Amino acid sequence: MEVAFVLIYYLIAFFVIILDQWTKWLIVKTMNLGDNIEIIKDFLYITSHRNKGAAWGILEGQMWFFYVITVIVIIAIIYYIQKTARNHHLFGVSLGLILGGAIGNFIDRVFRQEVVDFINTYIFGYDFPVFNIADSALVIGVILFMIYMFLEERKLKEKTHGKKGTHHS
Repeated sequence: MEVAFVLIYYLIAFFVIILDQWTKWLIVKTMNLGDNIEIIKDFLYITSHRNKGAAWGILEGQMWFFYVITVIVIIAIIYYIQKTARNHHLFGVSLGLILGGAIGNFIDRVFRQEVVDFINTYIFGYDFPVFNIADSALVIGVILFMIYMFLEERKLKEKTHGKKGTHHS
């Protein structure tokens, strides 16, 4: 049963990679750089954009840095999926999403020397930086990871101090 859950985490990563690369391929093949398609007025647009850095374009042009960091992150995630996520399903799902997102953007950096972004949102009038499926998976994975850490911390406190916060010996 544990092996099946580990496989599910890798399947989540695989699904993210496939969806990410397919959507990026569609953007590259059907839109010119800078083209914009309105989906929901003043909220959601498909915009053909490229990013040679990380989020918000930081560290632009530092590809070797991204290669090294991504390889380290991928190795660490696989290690934690194998060693820890077997019995912690929320943790495993979060790692699967993060793994898929990291590999999705890594593929772009290796083969295109830039990341294809296309989801353009305006949230309460703020023009949020353009992103992609891999970025979305990374953010959702990190949020799930934080929820997992919060729940684990709460379990530890309850175990150590009892449900009402008093210490039991």
